Amino acid sequence: MSLRLLLLSNCKMSRGGHSDCIRAANAQEDHDESERAAMVAVNLISSARVILKLDKEFTEYSAQFLVENASPKKESGQGSKLTVKQALDSSHIPRVSMKGQVAEAKELGEAFVLLMHQPVRAKLHVFSPEIDRVGEGIYRGPSSDETSYVGLRDVIICGVERIDGVNVASVKICYKKKISFINVSLVEMFLRASATADESQFIAPTGLLVDFIVPRLSK
Repeated sequence: MSLRLLLLSNCKMSRGGHSDCIRAANAQEDHDESERAAMVAVNLISSARVILKLDKEFTEYSAQFLVENASPKKESGQGSKLTVKQALDSSHIPRVSMKGQVAEAKELGEAFVLLMHQPVRAKLHVFSPEIDRVGEGIYRGPSSDETSYVGLRDVIICGVERIDGVNVASVKICYKKKISFINVSLVEMFLRASATADESQFIAPTGLLVDFIVPRLSK
């Protein structure tokens, strides 16, 4: 099993940044993340409904519709970022009702058990430029000093297989407004630490895929 080390520095925004521009950028990022979460949620629900024979075929529900109807509201009346779990927990969305529970798993082994029944939502640690160059190859995470950490992205694990002697998960991801399928290594591990090398900042080794959930629908 490969173990890699990624150093994360604390990047601070320039004091010259205009506050309105910053707020607009943050609002757009929240909206984009909500759309990605909604896309994953409706795909999971659609898959589960087909498996349970509630639908005869896979239905492409509108992620934007789910964002507008399921986005949690703040006390001020302003919308806030939508997560996959919040979308799955919502019960007031017409035609996309859960009528069930959300099963969660922290470990990869537990996720495999869930995957035996239906696709699983996971979060993928995304690194650039590796994510942009993976193509039909295997995504292995950080590979050089030029690597930058993009963040966690919601993905759907569709299956597990062995390619060129490596166990990989086939995942569906929405990245840079594009939906694609990539193969993610299940054996790569990495450590994250601050650039100051403060021992208190070290985090336990982690795989590229974390935080697994699926909707458990009832007929």
